[in-house]
Amino acid sequence: MFGDCTDCAAGRCAPPAQRGRRLFTGLLAATGAAAFMPAWAREGVEVGPKSKFTGFVSADQLEQAGGQQYALMMREASQQRALAPMEHPQAQRLRYIAQRIIPFSYEWNDRARQWKWEVNLLASTQLNAFCMPGGKIAFFYGILDKLKLEDDEVAAIMGHEVAHALREHARERVGKSAVTNGIVELGSALLGLGNIGRGLAGMGAQLVNLRFSRDDESEADLVGIELSARAGYDPAAAVRLWEKMMTANKGAPPQWLSTHPASTTRIRDIQANLPKVEGLYKRAAKPDQRFPVAPPLQVRSR
Repeated sequence: MFGDCTDCAAGRCAPPAQRGRRLFTGLLAATGAAAFMPAWAREGVEVGPKSKFTGFVSADQLEQAGGQQYALMMREASQQRALAPMEHPQAQRLRYIAQRIIPFSYEWNDRARQWKWEVNLLASTQLNAFCMPGGKIAFFYGILDKLKLEDDEVAAIMGHEVAHALREHARERVGKSAVTNGIVELGSALLGLGNIGRGLAGMGAQLVNLRFSRDDESEADLVGIELSARAGYDPAAAVRLWEKMMTANKGAPPQWLSTHPASTTRIRDIQANLPKVEGLYKRAAKPDQRFPVAPPLQVRSR
């Protein structure tokens, strides 16, 4: 669920540092008064406030809907013998990397402290991964196997997907859709109640297929490289990951990257922001365990 648009591919879109909704403009730097940096200035990537459209949807209800859909998916996968057991080496690998990333998520969304985080591996050849609202993470085996991902590259994917949940991009998409379609009254929208609250019960399946905007994807890229850097994984791996994905798909994005084509523009955007997290990575405690690349998927006979 990365992705950018054809305008980005053609170089017509502004780089991340110039995008108005998401990123700060660096006014403090323009003053040249570094000594007067305020207390809230932080080291890392620069992203703006969450979209106001998140206010049209109850976070509790959306996380509940996501949790229900996730549980259904895992139950069906288990019935089809496609859910990796707890002791599977690649499932343990994913959980280890997640345990390193999760503590650094709280700064981005305080709700993450109460999330019941889950990480599962599905026996599918798809190049796919996601994190639902509420911290429900799933990787499809194909993305590990076909791209021959190293731990730093796995962390790049996980950081990106976790960033979508932390920045509540699904909540934003649902809220924007609700307002656009006119399905809520003004009063209930302001309270996050009413029709949209009642409709969330049937919205879980839609969360799996949401496509995020170019701004959302850019933001997830940046927050993702900071999360992985703080967790001790090389943020430059995000560039290697993108190069692998473009090679594997001959320039076209796999399903989980959204409907937009991948491009070298995205790689340049990530590279432009790497200096902001290099210090974090250098000082971070490094993983005390490394895992082998995933072997080819072995399909069980029924």
